[in-house]
Amino acid sequence: MRRETQNILLVLLGGALLKISFSGLYLRYVQKSLLPLLIAAGVIMIGLALFAIIGDIRRGKAAEDGHEHSHSSRSTWLMLLPVLAVFLISPPALGGDVVNSAADTNQTQRSRNLLGELPSGDVIPLSMTEFVTRTAWDESGTLDGRRVKLTGFLLRADGETYVARLAISCCAADARPLKVKVIGDVPALPDEQWVEVTGQVVPKSANEKNSWVPSFTVESFTPVAEPVEPYES
Repeated sequence: MRRETQNILLVLLGGALLKISFSGLYLRYVQKSLLPLLIAAGVIMIGLALFAIIGDIRRGKAAEDGHEHSHSSRSTWLMLLPVLAVFLISPPALGGDVVNSAADTNQTQRSRNLLGELPSGDVIPLSMTEFVTRTAWDESGTLDGRRVKLTGFLLRADGETYVARLAISCCAADARPLKVKVIGDVPALPDEQWVEVTGQVVPKSANEKNSWVPSFTVESFTPVAEPVEPYES
């Protein structure tokens, strides 16, 4: 492959990283804390390509090795695939398929997190991670009788309706599902529609037999747009 082509591919890869970084699309793939690394990687790629281009120009010769056979560098063209995915396809955030495929996974990972006190108020906004963890581990029942607001997307499976969300530790590759079984009237909304739901947990509904999926008596559904950060951490 010609050196000019290699340098152009490097510029495109760096540009793709910067595009998803500054447009916010990176949140579909990695955690927010990794943004500086993505920007640095993109700048370095573009910088290396420009350095090579300037060097070739100064040497006054073509950036092609006359003894290089094209078949030896065919794999370099694979570098175009992530660029095309970002600029042409823009894959959406992971959704219901991942939750369903991991239905038997212990969604809390049974990690004994230290649980603080719940805030005061008539309706408590909680992340899905905290809500599911509390229903599995908080034996004192601090959620019992409390009205809670959750944000997630609708998911239907095996005749049941769930509000679900995905949590990541680093990137989308390690996404783990979190879901809550909804009890009550469910509006005619499509699967994977993002919603805010208000209601109360059914006490002791999360157990090992149902993979620690709590039941939630819903009082209200409000359709919302997909959050800028679709994953929880």
